[in-house]
Amino acid sequence: MHYLACDLGAESGRLMLGSLEDNRLSLEELHRFPNVPIEDAVGRHWNVEALFAELQTGLALAGQRGLPIASISVDAWGLDYFLLDETGAVMEPTFCYRDSRNQRGIDRALKTLPWETLYEETGIQFMQINSLFQMAAETPDRINRMRTFLPLGDGFNYLLSGVAKAEISLASTTQLYNPRTRNWSDKLLEAFGWPRAKFPELIPSGTRLGTLKPELAAASGLGEIEVLATCSHDTGAAVAAVPASGEDWAYLSSGTWSLIGVELPEPIINDASRDLNFTNEIGHGNTVRLLRNIIGLWLVQECRREWAEAGEDYDYATLAQLAADTKPFAALIDPSDERFFKPESMTTAITDFCRETGQNAPTSPGAFVRCALESLALLYRQRLDEVSVLSGRTIRQLHIVGGGSKNALFNQFTANSCEVEVIAGPAEATALGNVLLQSLTLGHIPDLATGRQYVRDSMDVETFQPADAKEWQQASARFKAVQAQRDN
Repeated sequence: MHYLACDLGAESGRLMLGSLEDNRLSLEELHRFPNVPIEDAVGRHWNVEALFAELQTGLALAGQRGLPIASISVDAWGLDYFLLDETGAVMEPTFCYRDSRNQRGIDRALKTLPWETLYEETGIQFMQINSLFQMAAETPDRINRMRTFLPLGDGFNYLLSGVAKAEISLASTTQLYNPRTRNWSDKLLEAFGWPRAKFPELIPSGTRLGTLKPELAAASGLGEIEVLATCSHDTGAAVAAVPASGEDWAYLSSGTWSLIGVELPEPIINDASRDLNFTNEIGHGNTVRLLRNIIGLWLVQECRREWAEAGEDYDYATLAQLAADTKPFAALIDPSDERFFKPESMTTAITDFCRETGQNAPTSPGAFVRCALESLALLYRQRLDEVSVLSGRTIRQLHIVGGGSKNALFNQFTANSCEVEVIAGPAEATALGNVLLQSLTLGHIPDLATGRQYVRDSMDVETFQPADAKEWQQASARFKAVQAQRDN
């Protein structure tokens, strides 16, 4: 059996061919394409037309294979959204979560309702990029013209099928959703003056939306295959593919962003979770992902981009080797510091942080990368300890999925820092989870536990045991001291 998974990321997108045969899952990349936001006088926004054209190119390539394809589903990053007008067309621009307008949205939101109320109603951590803040920054004209608010992944499923519905894994990230009632938050919509009718029907992951639009079916040669809503949120899809069992595990989705957390039956929304800035998102089967969003390999990606622009083009394998050959714990930063979110120069931001905290700043690519990776691993230790306390669970395994799982040096740092066994892989967890949930929706896999077993049997994973405990404990104490010094 074959399936198509469109996995849209904030840097690139790809169309993957997934197959299920003899209780084994496999993936093949059919088409990969860049995703670069437009920056102009309007602001920073996405080129939706170009992205959809690339998706159609991928569909045509899939059609050329002549395989019996059962279905297709799109997953995407959270926070961003489409606004549809009265005709059902996508209103331009579709803003990027890194657009500078967000601050006025935060200001308006917190003047409308206190943060405590926003958190109590949604269980979503404070981030300046939250959909709520983006919506609060919208002009009255755009809100008046809007017929339908649609999270981004659901928006692309709409472009494929013509059916506009919001899948709960993605809706739950918007800070417009109440995880207790499992519905849009009427309290928030009323407070902000957004008519409930403008927010679409909510559907569970694993919902059949319809078939591919006739014109797309004909142009691609695929025919009217089914369009499914799996987990439209990429993290929801990735966690579905975590090859874990039992309850003593946590997950780390490692990429541009890091997301670390546990899978629970019910949300945890209280003063402690609010103070620690943890978030509650819905997963497949109405599970809850109690997690914390953390800046991730963005630190390294931005450094690499700078060096490339200066004529020093390193691949990630080379940077990892340079970091491995560099003195450990020479400098530490707090990756959660706001200066690292969108700096003009990441190397300058790291240098400034080190100097402000009385440390010698890195001077070589290897030292910058080692500083970033060690600091991230130490921050993971803090967040893992926090999620363990909040959930009441003892964590014995940390499953790392996503592109970051391919960095063996970083995986070992994480095992050392967190003092738990790390199981790395699969790297393609998001696309794999998308395919797994398609097969589950269509009845080709009996349940998620079986699907996760198929992932364990199908994909290469690598285990890392913690080491150098004393050195990392000392580094953790130093990391906390650096954080305290920065705060003072």
